[in-house]
Amino acid sequence: MGARSNIQLVRVLTVDPPPAELEAVLEHRRRIGADTHDEIWDGVLHMAPAAHERHADVQAQLLELLGPLARAAGLRTRGEFNLGEPDNYRVPDGGMRRPGPQAVFLPGADLVFEVVSPGDETWDKLPFYAAHGVEELLIVDPETRKVEWLGLRDGRYLPIERSALIDLGAEQLYERLEWPELD
Repeated sequence: MGARSNIQLVRVLTVDPPPAELEAVLEHRRRIGADTHDEIWDGVLHMAPAAHERHADVQAQLLELLGPLARAAGLRTRGEFNLGEPDNYRVPDGGMRRPGPQAVFLPGADLVFEVVSPGDETWDKLPFYAAHGVEELLIVDPETRKVEWLGLRDGRYLPIERSALIDLGAEQLYERLEWPELD
């Protein structure tokens, strides 16, 4: 295996209002579109770059594979979105929700999926997703070629074999994915 590229995640906690130098960095990131993966965790800005190409490949496949199943179940599929409130949100790689009002910040989702990248914070997001009523969580790791489907039970995520929302299970999804080659 070749050299691995870990995500360079930056966490920023600052006074309010932020210093002018930080505001300039944030404005520059907004202007060039580099802030689309940024998240705010209880007031702490987490700046993350776009992930590895294999991450994007798996993310695109998930949207293609899950879209028709979601529509058949009366759900809407979406790519990255803001889950939470303006001062506390996460940006999953995609998800599904029942039709409803559209907004910049969504209070919840029925299913969220995350594609794991080396060094990311996917697993740290589970309590947040549970607090926002995300019924199912799909976690796909392109490096280990693992698909984990979790269902929310009594405030915790536990492994499930098959989705209660769409006609698909972890094993079926694993078989349908065209896994990207590893370096």
